[in-house]
Amino acid sequence: MSEAEQIRKVEGVISVENLKKYFPVRGGLREFIRRSLPKYVKAVDGVTFSVKEKETFGLVGESGCGKTTTGRLIVKLLYPTEGRIYFNGADVTYLSPEEEREYRKLVQIIFQDPYSSLDPRLRVYDALEEPLIIMKLGEKEERREKIYRILEDVRLVPPEDFMSRFPHQLSGGQRQRVAIARALIVNPIFLVADEPVSMLDLSIRAEILELMKELKERYGLTYLYITHDLSTARYFCDRIAVMYLGKIVELTTTDKLIENPLHPYTKALLIAVPEPDPSQRHITKEIPIIGEVPSALNIPSGCRFHTRCPYKFDLCEREEPELIEVEPGHYVACHLLSKK
Repeated sequence: MSEAEQIRKVEGVISVENLKKYFPVRGGLREFIRRSLPKYVKAVDGVTFSVKEKETFGLVGESGCGKTTTGRLIVKLLYPTEGRIYFNGADVTYLSPEEEREYRKLVQIIFQDPYSSLDPRLRVYDALEEPLIIMKLGEKEERREKIYRILEDVRLVPPEDFMSRFPHQLSGGQRQRVAIARALIVNPIFLVADEPVSMLDLSIRAEILELMKELKERYGLTYLYITHDLSTARYFCDRIAVMYLGKIVELTTTDKLIENPLHPYTKALLIAVPEPDPSQRHITKEIPIIGEVPSALNIPSGCRFHTRCPYKFDLCEREEPELIEVEPGHYVACHLLSKK
C-alpha cells in the first residue's frame, strides 16, 4: 500500500489524493510569436490527506502556499487539474449539476473576509434565506423559524434586532457570525473555514473560535481549518498539515507537531509564534530562513524548500523528498529524515 493510500482512509469524511490545481498564465506578444510553451502557476501540486469524522483538521502555511485553493477545490468552487476528491468514500471529483447541488448541502465554506463575503444589498434575513430558497429547503414559515434559530445559535440575540440589518450596520465579528450562520443553515456535515478569524480584532477571535467549537459539538460538524496562524491552529485543531509551495511537508497530530516538529519549515513557523514566556519554548534554537517564498510559477528543482533551508545538502537540490511516515501518524517530507 502506497503512502497516499495509507493517508487516505475510508473512514475519512473528506479525502483528497494527489490533488493538483494549475492556473495557466497568459504570455505576451513575444511568447505568442515564438510559440512558447504555456506556463502554469502550480498552486496545489500533489496534496493527499484525509479528514476524519468530527475532526478539526488544520492546513497551515504562509500566504501563497495553496491552502485556500485546496479548500476551494474541496467545496467545488474550483475544479482540479489532477487528483481525486472523496466524500464518505465516494468519488466526488466530477459531479453533474444536480449531484453538485446535493453535495453543497453537505459541504460548505466560511470565507476569510466578512466584509466582502456578504452581499451589501441584502439584509441579514435575505442573506440567510437565499441558500434555503436555492436548495429548495422548507416553506416560507419554516425558513423563518430556521433563520431565527440559527441566529440564536451564533449568538446574535435577539434575532429580530439583526434580521433587518444590512452588512454595513454590523461589526466585523457580527458579520462573521452571519457568515457562519449562512454556511450552517443548509445543515452541512463538513465545513471549510478559510482563515475565519484573521480579519477580526484580537479580542473577538477567541469568541469566534469558541463559538465554532460549540457549534461543532451541537451540529456534529467536521472542519477543515485553514490558517497561517499556528497559535490558533494549536488551540482549535486535532491534526495539522503544514503546506509549502503547494505541497504538504509535515502532517501529524497537533500535540506532536508542537512538541516535536521535524521539518525545518515547521520549526521556523513555530519559532515565529509569540510566546509570553520564552523559557517555555520547546524549540530554543532559532531556525534562520533565508529570503522569500519562491514563485509558484518557477518552483525550484528538488526539495522546494531547499532555497531557504539552513540544513540543505546536494540531494535536496536534485531530488524531491516523498512524504514518509517517520513514526506512527507522523508524516514528513525531508531528506534529512529519509537518510536516518
